[in-house]
Amino acid sequence: MMEDLRAADEARTERLMRMGEAPRNRSELVRKLVWIVPWLFFLAGPVSDLTGGHHTTGATVAGWAGFVSFTGIYLAVVFRNMGRPFRGPLVGALVAVLFALAVVLSLTLGDNWLGLFVYVSVTCGATLPLRVAYWTIPTTTVAMILVGLHVGQETAWGLFLVVLLVGYSMSGVRQLVHTTVELRKARATVAQLAANEERLRLARDLHDLLGHSLSLITLKSELAGRMLPDHPDKAAQQVADIEQVSRQALVDVREAVTGYRRPRLAAELAGAQVALTAAGVAAEVPAEPDLAGVPEEAEATLAWALREAVTNVVRHSGAGRCTVEVLRRQTLDGPVLELAVEDDGSGGSGKGPGNGLTGLTERLEKVGGTLEAGRVRLGFRLVARVPTATAADVGSGA
Repeated sequence: MMEDLRAADEARTERLMRMGEAPRNRSELVRKLVWIVPWLFFLAGPVSDLTGGHHTTGATVAGWAGFVSFTGIYLAVVFRNMGRPFRGPLVGALVAVLFALAVVLSLTLGDNWLGLFVYVSVTCGATLPLRVAYWTIPTTTVAMILVGLHVGQETAWGLFLVVLLVGYSMSGVRQLVHTTVELRKARATVAQLAANEERLRLARDLHDLLGHSLSLITLKSELAGRMLPDHPDKAAQQVADIEQVSRQALVDVREAVTGYRRPRLAAELAGAQVALTAAGVAAEVPAEPDLAGVPEEAEATLAWALREAVTNVVRHSGAGRCTVEVLRRQTLDGPVLELAVEDDGSGGSGKGPGNGLTGLTERLEKVGGTLEAGRVRLGFRLVARVPTATAADVGSGA
């Protein structure tokens, strides 16, 4: 269950990270168009003006031609900027064409066309380099005001803040998308480096574990082969030594594999945060638990307890909130590390402890720990405790 939730969260994150990249399929194309189309609201003025019969036939035809050209260039520049943008000089030329069309159409056809300057400002903020956008956006705003003084001063002042702020807003969105893409690349790089480091560590451990043992087995096998015809008793002793070395190597490998497979409490806490958030549960989870003096087996058992508790919260409880605490306590039996998981859900429909809680109880008993689980006033609470070393034990290396 935990792995499924992590996979779902990673898939959701991957969908969010696709910002700033070209669409891979029709679904992504539609989603990107949905972000662009609502911005065409300001084109209602020019369309209303052209369909209202306020101009001559020639002016209407010319207006439609300019309108279609302006809209096509705007959509082409902005949509391409989401994936594979045009080259810098071409973008600058297309922005200049949009600016010229906005000025000419507004001066010749009236104040209904001043909304085109909104799209010029958006294009400047979304496509031009920041140092260029910072002066082209106010330039576009001033040009819109100057044109408005000739065709409709009231309309121009009404659009003043819109033209100015929407351009800078798009610059901010562009920076956010760029940062998101860079973080995505950095996360992939870190994950690859971590995987490489883990492979190297595994290779070093296996070499240290098996290098000496296999060399010794090879040497003793050669000796046994030489002694076998003339000294079978000595050869038998070498074979016995080979068996002993092989058994010890097998034990070492099993211990190493167990160490790799043993869950870590810090990793499970991070996984619990992801799983609860993905399930829509408000989570309070500590980041860095103090594990000084906690045996590895005890830590692994607490990690299993946390995994089981979070799985129950996500699957069965219907909770809206979950709190995880990792505390050190002094009890009559000595110092313990306590894991508490409390939620505000129903605790499931079972009438007794399930197989998961039964298995946890057995795990905790093996390391000298205890488990308490049951209903509380506002939900369900699970508390797992494992013994820890005292301060004196830790200082003495016990």
